[in-house]
Amino acid sequence: MTVIAMLSVAPVREGSMSGEVAKAVDALDAYDVWYETNPMGTVIEADDIDTLLAAVGAAHKAVDGDRVSTFLKIDDKRTVDASADEKVAAVEEHLGRKATGGQ
Repeated sequence: MTVIAMLSVAPVREGSMSGEVAKAVDALDAYDVWYETNPMGTVIEADDIDTLLAAVGAAHKAVDGDRVSTFLKIDDKRTVDASADEKVAAVEEHLGRKATGGQ
């Protein structure tokens, strides 16, 4: 079954964190996961929880700093196989439009 997560990893410090965030995102490439980074974090999709957690651990360890903050939210649907794209499509079906807007 598909496991989907929202991951945010960053060093705790002042100033830009983009270089360290890039290291975390780059670490995901060593694992059999799909991911998409957005301004608030990275959505990760894996076939199983063990693969997902290994990728998340690598992303966390890739960030340099005296203190690293990691936020992880996991959706582990164990009886239904639904991708991240399918979840967004279901919302868009109810909206009758793309789930984007504003500026």
